[in-house]
Parts: sequence; C-alpha cells; structure tokens
Amino acid sequence: MANPHTTSLTDMDPQTAAGKVLWHFAMSLDGFVAGPEHAMDWMTGFSFRPGLTEEYAGTTGAVLGGRDGWDAFPDPGGIYGGAWQGPVFVLTHHPEDAGPAAGVTFLDCDVADAVRIALKAADGKNVEVFSPTIGRRLLDLGLIDEIDLHIAPVLLGDGIRLYDNPGGAPVRLGLVNAGDPTAAVNVRYRPIATR
Repeated sequence: MANPHTTSLTDMDPQTAAGKVLWHFAMSLDGFVAGPEHAMDWMTGFSFRPGLTEEYAGTTGAVLGGRDGWDAFPDPGGIYGGAWQGPVFVLTHHPEDAGPAAGVTFLDCDVADAVRIALKAADGKNVEVFSPTIGRRLLDLGLIDEIDLHIAPVLLGDGIRLYDNPGGAPVRLGLVNAGDPTAAVNVRYRPIATR
C-alpha cells in the first residue's frame, strides 16, 4: 500500500516560464552540486527525465551565477549543452578583471539587485540561479521561488554543497509535486560494484 505522505521523484509537473527565480541544480545524493574545484565530470552516465534539458532551456530567460563558477566554466554557450541562449549575469566583487564574453554581464551589486536585473532581462521567463552561495543569500532574503533539484544516484563525498550554512537555522521547504507539502521523498539505492 502506498504511503499518502510520500511521493515519487518522477511525478513532477514540467517547469513553466512564469518569471520565477529558480535555484536549479543536478545534485549528488549527499548534497554536492559540483566536485572539488567545481568539477562536473561526475554528472555523466545518469538517466534524467526525457526532454528535461529542452524543458528548462525553453523556460529560462536569464541565468545568474557567481564568479567562482564562471571562472571554472567561462562558456555561456555551454549552458544546457548549448540548447539555451540568453543573458548571463555573473555576480562578482571584481568585474574589472573578468574577461569579456558575449552575452555575459558582470555585476558588482547586492544579490537582490542582481536578481532584479536578471528578472528584467528574462522578460517574463524564469531566472535560473547557478550558484550555491548566491542561492543561499537569495533564500535568506525570501527571493527564491523554487528549488529544482535533480538528484543523481552518486555519493561524491567532497566538493561544493548546495546549501552550506553551519550554525544556521533549518529552512523548511514545501514539496511542490505532492498533495501534502510536508511529505518526505523516499529513495532506495544499492551500491553498484566498481570492481
């Protein structure tokens, strides 16, 4: 018998372009969105929902990221494997030493101002936040509309966490794709032999 207080990870409604601020990542089961030094090679070999890339590419109007991520991957044409084109905003305290890139604007302002600028540029579509640090700060300010996570069946053990706030208070979330927003999501995995 199914537990009415749980849901499946796969029954999420498609994303819509509604001028939302999305904190969006693929994430390891242990909470990392990138490996050490922003490594992303761990993301290959996983099966995500068909059409996921096209869905997010079609609903995204602008991207907001941080300088560390930009310095690790300075290619706006690589977002969603090249399926998305649009304005990219990189929040940095040192825009003067960032190399210019087509479609990229380097901002030295408050995160709330940065998200307002990105929302205006998104022209009614969503702004995707590709930075754990910026996302946490926007969450603290009440400026994140949704957190979209695609949990990959891997344990990284090290890297850059989605949410790292030692000593901070827990942040309660409401599950969007369930009748009960307090429902827990259950997953069960088995280790795959690597020998």
